[in-house]
Amino acid sequence: MGMHAARTTGGSGKTTGRGERSAPRPLPAFLRTFLTFLALALVLGYGWKVTQINVHDLVVNVPRIRPLVRDLLSPDVLERKTEAQTVRAPIYLPCTTEQPQATAAAPGQAYLIVEKPCVGPGESVRVEGFNFRPSTAGFIRWIPANGAPHTLDRIRTDSTGHFVITITAPDVDPATDPHHIEAEVQWGVGLPYPSEALVITVQRMVETVFLALMATFFATIVAIPLSFLAARNVMPRNPVGTFIYYVMRTLFNGLRSIEPLILAIVFAVWVGIGPFAGVLALAVHSIAAVGKLYSEAIEDIDPGPIEAITATGANPLQVIVYGMIPQVIPPFISFTIYRWDMNVRSSTIIGMVGGGGIGFILTQWINLFRYRQAGTAVWAIAIVVAIMDYVSAKVRERVL
Repeated sequence: MGMHAARTTGGSGKTTGRGERSAPRPLPAFLRTFLTFLALALVLGYGWKVTQINVHDLVVNVPRIRPLVRDLLSPDVLERKTEAQTVRAPIYLPCTTEQPQATAAAPGQAYLIVEKPCVGPGESVRVEGFNFRPSTAGFIRWIPANGAPHTLDRIRTDSTGHFVITITAPDVDPATDPHHIEAEVQWGVGLPYPSEALVITVQRMVETVFLALMATFFATIVAIPLSFLAARNVMPRNPVGTFIYYVMRTLFNGLRSIEPLILAIVFAVWVGIGPFAGVLALAVHSIAAVGKLYSEAIEDIDPGPIEAITATGANPLQVIVYGMIPQVIPPFISFTIYRWDMNVRSSTIIGMVGGGGIGFILTQWINLFRYRQAGTAVWAIAIVVAIMDYVSAKVRERVL
């Protein structure tokens, strides 16, 4: 009786006469590409929604950031003794039946002319100044009858001491007493000298560098012996050695997973706000970071010298001292310097949560809207980090 080959075609494969099922046909390339881009678009679309990205606000609110950027780019580095010329003019908010009486200025004395005697909140008013110091910058402010002054804008007089500006009345509490519009120009006298912000920044920057140095020192002292316990080629191949090895590896991985920022908050509560809390936070995190790097350097050493020293009958401690340590000194130095560089960067951030250093004073200046002083700190951080990066790179080149 003859044999007939049976061939059955299904949706996802073929069955031959021997009962074998061939592999399913792959999707066409264009369909795979389409599905990939579709999945990517869905993921990005959801991410766009979750992160509340708003390009309109990013573009429209550019004027808000201009004063901040301007002050950050003009740090408070030098200062001079200043003299000021201040003039006020009354204005009512809201309008009442009473009108402020204009006072005549003495010949040559600076004075202001306000376009109208009263305004409502949000209304614009034109202010003109005369007989001020020529070519001098200053500010125009709104002085409420009750409350704190509002700085409205900057002004600059021309060569004749004249300026014109249109201001908008702020939303302040109305009062029966007159408010005042104040124009003030300031100019420096004498030679410039280091500003208070620059002096504080230098002091805090030195504190930051040594904060990172002490953290790196303590971390190195602790991490070096622990790193040998976390090296597979050092620990004996028995249950005790294996247990110690995995305990140390787990400890390093666990400590590395905790950000220094969180550690700084913990230690700031523990020992109080200041650089000591920052040293402890960076030291704990650095122990795990450099400990792992040290242990990997130990595992990568050349086994030849180890075997030669072991063949002479040396004990395990002698093998470590004479066979391993000379090989790991260069990478240990390199890793330590690199970690110091990283700790200088990190100390800026942990200072913002009470870890001392430049980050602490930087946070205060930002919270007080003293952006020129904050700009001094930002520039100092950038310069010191660049120098540290260059020096550490050169040292590591010579060591390795």
